[in-house]
Amino acid sequence: MTTYDPSQPIGIFDSGIGGLTIAKPIINSMPSEKIIYFGDTAHLPYGDKSAAAIQAYSIKIVQMLLQKKCKLILIACNSASAAAYDLIKEYVNHDALIVNVIDPVIEFIKQHYAHKHIGVIGTKQTIHSNIYKKKIEELNLDITLHSHATPLLAKAIEDGFANSIITDALLHEYLSQPALQQIDALILGCTHYPIVKKKIAAFYKGKIDLIDPSEIVTNHVKNILEKENLINKKNIGSTHFYVSDYTLSFMEETRFFMNRNVTLEHYPLWVRED
Repeated sequence: MTTYDPSQPIGIFDSGIGGLTIAKPIINSMPSEKIIYFGDTAHLPYGDKSAAAIQAYSIKIVQMLLQKKCKLILIACNSASAAAYDLIKEYVNHDALIVNVIDPVIEFIKQHYAHKHIGVIGTKQTIHSNIYKKKIEELNLDITLHSHATPLLAKAIEDGFANSIITDALLHEYLSQPALQQIDALILGCTHYPIVKKKIAAFYKGKIDLIDPSEIVTNHVKNILEKENLINKKNIGSTHFYVSDYTLSFMEETRFFMNRNVTLEHYPLWVRED
């Protein structure tokens, strides 16, 4: 079995800025870790792509992260977690630890929401995969899941409209759907959605729980590294941001979200399609 060194980096990837909602708390909670973040901006958003396309993109990114000697690779995207996690685990074998953003949330639900009605919003790919439905049914805890696809929301957030009336209108349209009424909690089933968490909470007037993957997945990653004795205790942490297609808007959104200057390195795994 492959052994890892604590000094090896953590690799995190998403189609865009959504994965930063998990990368940021990981950086804050484990400041000594080396982080490599890859945004596949040439193909964002993943939510309207086919499972086969997402699998192809994910494997190519994982190859790059393995070349960077990552000890753990986090699929910081629900669409990629739903479509490609099993394939990635098989491909990577024991060359790195693999974590997705869905299973830690399912474990959290198992511990806290038996006999409850839970909603989930996400991209078309995530919702139509029925992955949350299948995994929650397997818990056998009398949990009723209410799913609703919110296909335009991630793109609006990615394009810098998180604080605009455009996003307000989208949220009102999506969250007003009958499927998302009379629920006890709502899963934010896309890593972009924590960026508008306050708006979602305001819509429900604080009457339901919001299940935010950011803290849940961060704690899961930290627990895995502690269990495997892979916490980096020797070095000052660093973060390197790579994108498959450089855009000024992505740079600005990343700087704003991380609240510091960042440098994006263009890493063209693909030639962008016209």
